[in-house]
Amino acid sequence: MEQENERIVVGLDIGTTKVCAVVASINEQDRIHILGVGKAPSEGLNRGVVVNIDKTVNAIKTAINQAELASGIVVNSVNVGIAGDHIRSIRSKGVITINNRDKEITVQDVERILKDCQQIMLPPDQQIIHVIPQEFVVDGQDGISDPVGMSGMRMEAEVHIITGLVSAAKNLYRCVERAGYQVADIILEPLAASYAVLDDEEKEAGVVLVDIGGGTSDLAVFQDNTIRHTAVIAIAGKKVTDDIKLGLSVLDDQAQKLKHEHGECFVDLIDDDESITIPGIAGRPPKEITKSILGKIIQARMEEILEIIAIEVKRSGYASSLSAGIVVTGGGSLIKNICPLANEVLGMDAKIGRPLGLAGGLIDEVDSPIYATSVGLVLHALKAEGVESQAMVPSSSKGTGVEKVLDSITARMKSWFKEL
Repeated sequence: MEQENERIVVGLDIGTTKVCAVVASINEQDRIHILGVGKAPSEGLNRGVVVNIDKTVNAIKTAINQAELASGIVVNSVNVGIAGDHIRSIRSKGVITINNRDKEITVQDVERILKDCQQIMLPPDQQIIHVIPQEFVVDGQDGISDPVGMSGMRMEAEVHIITGLVSAAKNLYRCVERAGYQVADIILEPLAASYAVLDDEEKEAGVVLVDIGGGTSDLAVFQDNTIRHTAVIAIAGKKVTDDIKLGLSVLDDQAQKLKHEHGECFVDLIDDDESITIPGIAGRPPKEITKSILGKIIQARMEEILEIIAIEVKRSGYASSLSAGIVVTGGGSLIKNICPLANEVLGMDAKIGRPLGLAGGLIDEVDSPIYATSVGLVLHALKAEGVESQAMVPSSSKGTGVEKVLDSITARMKSWFKEL
């Protein structure tokens, strides 16, 4: 059972509207089983950033307690997702010379060049969260994904650096610790979601992943199996609810209900323009609206989100090479007809992203875009553990050297949270 315990990981998605916890295990055949799932409403965050510690702590406790109850496992440490419009991404380059006797590139050389890439000017309130290698160039030969073991005199690297606000990350850390758990790792949410909903073919062909949550819409562009661009947009599902609330003069709960039960985001595709009765506020008479009026309110905001995403995709420089189109996930993707709207606004094929690659346990319970990030956090953690422990996940020869380096970098980055 002890060995079984080493294989158990917990993903905790602390969102603006909900907190999701997923407990999962991996067996000897690398098959992932979902053991427990928990969900609680969240009121302590605004646009992905903690604004009320007590409310966030209570939501974390509720979600994890539910997952513990379902799985029968006591949770000690969790892998937490981070988002918010403070997230920035930077491209950086580095160059080193190979100075050992036989000119063979070692893991230490890769670590040295990735350190060199991190020598960038950052505002004092920003901290590096992830360093993702794009490609290595050895003696002018480009397109190398793992240079360890190759011979060469000079090595260059291009990396994608993701930074976030120190205070935002530390507040997340505080909330988890105050709830009684340890933080095993902090992972960028769109990166985590990509592990759950994208397959390798999509990442190779080129795809844009959009996770529309409550407070933020997270975006990641992949090409040639590598993340090329990331962005976090501070407009998401909660803005849609607010628009319905203001546009129809209803309460927040009623706006949520209208969005979930009758909401569509492409007015042209509404078949049955039925009437919807809205209860009056404080004894006032009920009102009647049509589905298309509600649809127009939702479509205006969803179009705005998708247009900003289109701008980010253009900024990435990969707009013309995304053969797999767009994958939309998160709670916001559940609004009816979002794929045809995304297809029209971005001019590319769209599909809904649900968690993939799960072997057993509570698969049906997490078969929803809502759980994309929390399942992805679990998959990311299992992948990272596989680098450390060869017995758990037999790591392939491809990327092993770079993964070892990134793992050691991740371990060192965790240390800045200890400075509380």
